[in-house]
Amino acid sequence: MTNKLEVNTIILGDCIQELKKIPSNSVDMVFADPPYNLQLNNRLVRPDNTTVDAVDDYWDKFESMSAYDDFSFKWLNEVKRVMKDDATIWVIGSYHNIFRVGTVLQNLGFWILNDIVWVKNNPMPNFKGTRFTNAHETLIWASKSSKSKYTFNYEAMKALNDGLQMRSDWNLPICTGNERVKDENGEKLHSTQKPESLLHRVILSSSNVGDVILDPFFGSGTTGAVAKKLGRNFIGIEQDKKYVDGAKKRIDAVKKGSVIETTEKKKLVRVPFGNLIEYGILNPGDVLTDEKGKFKAKILADGSIKSNNIHGSIHQVAAQLQNFPSCNGWKFWYVDNKDKKLIDDLRQNFISKMNLQ
Repeated sequence: MTNKLEVNTIILGDCIQELKKIPSNSVDMVFADPPYNLQLNNRLVRPDNTTVDAVDDYWDKFESMSAYDDFSFKWLNEVKRVMKDDATIWVIGSYHNIFRVGTVLQNLGFWILNDIVWVKNNPMPNFKGTRFTNAHETLIWASKSSKSKYTFNYEAMKALNDGLQMRSDWNLPICTGNERVKDENGEKLHSTQKPESLLHRVILSSSNVGDVILDPFFGSGTTGAVAKKLGRNFIGIEQDKKYVDGAKKRIDAVKKGSVIETTEKKKLVRVPFGNLIEYGILNPGDVLTDEKGKFKAKILADGSIKSNNIHGSIHQVAAQLQNFPSCNGWKFWYVDNKDKKLIDDLRQNFISKMNLQ
């Protein structure tokens, strides 16, 4: 086993053997797109008798389900070893393999955080008309253990989704057109190349600038290309030289993006509502209202507010008035005067003025 972690490199070789050379507790995030084990026995034909360019590569062939399970156990066991205690792993698959991989993940002690459904805008049709069109793939997101203090950039995901909580169904197109990496004959280099939009969301959500991201099935290098754009480091393992060559060329052409930190909720400056009263920005007796003027509440000297018989914090009162389990009062309440300013804007001005960033 090597003692030094080489980053921003693609390792040519068998993933299990090469994983054994990576130091323990050394990577911050893993993205894995393992073989699907599609078990295609015959060529797929369209109604016009043309052949479908399906996944029939040598690396997707296994003798049996037990052989695939054994393979999954071996690479996941090594991946868990190289992950830091607070690292997470993403594994993507189809109905052919994702349930078996999920079982191995849980048997090895990984803690599943979410399953994400990637809904494809433009899926390949079911040419025979014998089944539903397979229009999605599943991603499992898991931490190394139930005790991991994993990274989740909640605010970044919310910003990416126009200010709304990011859901677990992601509607994104498959990889087509100019994004497809081509070989010397102009044909697609890799049959299961993932779109950069998918990896952008995965990497942005669960890693930070400067983190090390491992992809043990590197393929055409989408993970490395997006990691470079987002200011992360990567390690790729790939057994096919033609994929390695194509991935290197692709990543070398990528311009590293501006290293801009995303804002995690836990890192936001905490300013109690009472501070705005202490510093005279708001005063006891001032009235707050929601954006439409439906609800009103009076500010009390201790920083709590009262609306009729409901008394509590800006968050508690806003939630109770709407019969919600919770509510961000900073984004709900406005000062009830001719300017009608959102109290969160007053807070941000206060933070800037007091140099609290």
